[in-house]
Amino acid sequence: MSRKPIYELRTNGGGGCEDPRITFVEPLQVYLMTYTAFSAQGPRIALALSRDLFRWQRLGLATFGVYQGIEIGGVDDKDASLFPVAIPNPSGKPELAMLHRPLFPGTRPEETACCPRSREVDLDRESIWISYCRMALEGRESNHLGRFACHHRLAAPVSPWERLKIGGGTPPVLTRHGWLIIYHGVSEMVEPGNAGPQLCYSAGAMVLSKEHPQIILYRSQEPVLTPLLPEERSGTMANVVFPTGIDRRDDLGSPDRFDVYYGMADQRIGVARLDMPEFLPSGGVADPPEAKV
Repeated sequence: MSRKPIYELRTNGGGGCEDPRITFVEPLQVYLMTYTAFSAQGPRIALALSRDLFRWQRLGLATFGVYQGIEIGGVDDKDASLFPVAIPNPSGKPELAMLHRPLFPGTRPEETACCPRSREVDLDRESIWISYCRMALEGRESNHLGRFACHHRLAAPVSPWERLKIGGGTPPVLTRHGWLIIYHGVSEMVEPGNAGPQLCYSAGAMVLSKEHPQIILYRSQEPVLTPLLPEERSGTMANVVFPTGIDRRDDLGSPDRFDVYYGMADQRIGVARLDMPEFLPSGGVADPPEAKV
């Protein structure tokens, strides 16, 4: 991509582009990248387009409609990924769907870690969200996406391993059971020799309905990947496994095998193998699906 625009820069010379996730969007026949752009306003979701994975064109910041009087585009946002096909919005119209996590004030792990363990979870805010926009490229030279609207809370932190926060991870990939997402959760852990609790990033699995992805069919009550290796326990940020990429191994004739790529303590890249079972385990829905709004 070309020289950084203002939405990726800070006044002190910092800023950046982080956590890219790439999806081949079949109806548009293009690769779309979602990434976190850091500027003086904070992290925001930005988009880029490619037709060959080598040359990329920035599409600018994602734009969002209002939700219950809140300007979604005006708050920090991270962990975005796109579905590869059109998904029915709450009205049943097929559209481009994005998973993301708005960072509403007061919901960051650093702010919630000091609260009692029995605190109630704010289901409307500490969440993975799903939003939709028209499945088309618009504007000059057809290089812009429309506004994402029809916001819907998909999942909130409920299990102890994700008590402080959950967020997206790998882009949705279709399996025999539905849309698979490997997402991340944050909890507290007590490290010997440290004055207070430390944050721990783990990963869990979520399966959404193929026909209605707002419905959660399965969600792991325990993490499927936790920081255990030395490279995961010590690094730029200790005790972190952070999934962002997934590869279904059709090339090996194994459509139920997935390689999951993840960050190890924000310093190295790891890969883990996941084998999709013939049947989803019972008792795996950590929170009931929310009614459509």
